[in-house]
Amino acid sequence: MREKAIDEDDKTEKPLGSQSLFRGLQLIEILSDYPNGCPLAQIAAQSGMNKSTVHRLLQGLAGCGYVVPARLPGCYRLTTKFISIGQKALSSLNVLHIAAPHLEKLNLDVGETINFSSREDDHVILIYKLEPTTGMMRTRAYIGQHMPLYCSAMGKVFMAYGRTDYPVEYWRSHKNEIRQLTPNTITSLTQMRKELTDIRQQGLAMDREENELGVSCISAPVFDIHRRVPYAVSISLSTARLQQMGIAALAKPILCTAQCISQELGYLSPDA
Repeated sequence: MREKAIDEDDKTEKPLGSQSLFRGLQLIEILSDYPNGCPLAQIAAQSGMNKSTVHRLLQGLAGCGYVVPARLPGCYRLTTKFISIGQKALSSLNVLHIAAPHLEKLNLDVGETINFSSREDDHVILIYKLEPTTGMMRTRAYIGQHMPLYCSAMGKVFMAYGRTDYPVEYWRSHKNEIRQLTPNTITSLTQMRKELTDIRQQGLAMDREENELGVSCISAPVFDIHRRVPYAVSISLSTARLQQMGIAALAKPILCTAQCISQELGYLSPDA
């Protein structure tokens, strides 16, 4: 009688169609938190399903190569097949396709020039730019342009979130290129180190007319799934306009934009 009751319950609880898919995905998400394996009873408790349903779903996932029994009896874990799938998903991402809607919104919100860049060796390379919608100033920057790290806001972002020993290495290898472009350009390694510390604390970098007089820039880092900073977003505007608006008026929207793009690239903040 007991065996029959289990069979009847199994039929009643058996998920069909999309319900089965959603439940299977739920189990995958639960197992992702247990790299060394999770007991069947605990999986059932966290998912809200009965053990027979969970066992059947796990057997199906195991048959497809996504789940295997863990070292401890009665436990299951995910396989490395997910690494391959994840890498394929990441490689298929077109960062501009992801970033463009967020950058366009920022452009409309602040009305000023919006830049999006990646890092190429010891330079910033501009890969996307939106002209101001209400601001009057047009910058000379163009897509594909290479810019130095030391005198641009986006360059400082890459330097601040790179290796801790990188600034020393950069100063040594570029000593003949680091020069005073304006009275505000930072050419001292000691001063730059302090600047980079401030950037990491605030999450923002500034170009205070360090590359061109009359032009200021504010930049924020874009993180990827590995918590690296492969991209940076910035707002360029006249210094007079910045003084009129105030840094606080730009800080919130640019940080929000950078955060949204980072999340779409798979980044999870330490708080999350």
